[in-house]
Amino acid sequence: METLLNDFSPGLFAMQIVILIILLFLMKKFAWKPILNSLEERETGISDALASAENARKEMQNLQADNERLFKEAREERDAIMKDARHVSATIIAEAKEEAKEVTSALIEKAQASIQQEKQAALAELKKYVAELSIGIAETVIKKELSSKKDQLALVEEILKEVTLN
Repeated sequence: METLLNDFSPGLFAMQIVILIILLFLMKKFAWKPILNSLEERETGISDALASAENARKEMQNLQADNERLFKEAREERDAIMKDARHVSATIIAEAKEEAKEVTSALIEKAQASIQQEKQAALAELKKYVAELSIGIAETVIKKELSSKKDQLALVEEILKEVTLN
């Protein structure tokens, strides 16, 4: 430190101060404003980027809320459609069952009516056959003019054996 004090030159010191003042003046005149402007531009750009990032975050939150709302609405709509579909299918099944019951009842009634008609026809035919058989037996009995009852019964039994019922 002593050597520095010994080597100190006031003229050199004054010259360096003048050069520093000129350098500061030139810096202020030519470089200071562009540097400050670029710093301000950079600060503005950063604040704009932060603001736009905040806006984008808010917009993303809004979009996410909208997506959730739309998803919920779609789920509710799907549930409503499924409920309607179940109701419609239950109604169709019930109508089909009712129609099947009606058709079955109608077929059973027709079958019963057909059976009754055929039964009536068979009874009528059987009555006709019995009547013809009775008339034939009566004719045979009258033709022979049997005198005894024993002979008549034997003749009737013999004719009945000959006649086969199908």
